[in-house]
Amino acid sequence: MRKILSVLVATVLLMISPGQAHGQYDLFGGSLKGKKLRKAIQAANSQPLGTEANPVRAFMPQGQHDYLLRLRCEDNSQPKFERRGSVGRGPFGRIMDVYAVDCDPAAPRSVDIYMDMYHAGYVEKRPVPGFAILPN
Repeated sequence: MRKILSVLVATVLLMISPGQAHGQYDLFGGSLKGKKLRKAIQAANSQPLGTEANPVRAFMPQGQHDYLLRLRCEDNSQPKFERRGSVGRGPFGRIMDVYAVDCDPAAPRSVDIYMDMYHAGYVEKRPVPGFAILPN
């Protein structure tokens, strides 16, 4: 198992070019790039952040977790979160993940946050509606 994991990590690292522009990471093909990606981001930003129409952009699962760890509930507590799974292709052409995020008993009790983890180097600084966010 350890050998398989090492090979997988090495393969992913080889696929990431240090010169790639932010937001243009494409592990398996099919995602939007360049001008098309910028237009899709602009259109998505007209919708609330964290929704299917405007998923939170991050880089890999660690970037998703880092974002969720920075969120704060109305009472300034850290919400609990759990990945529910992948939910289909999002507005940037990649598969999205959805996380159940829970502040109970504080607001905003329980919400689903959609995330797109294929944006190399991107760190979202805005909170999803109903939350505050710590600086990264």
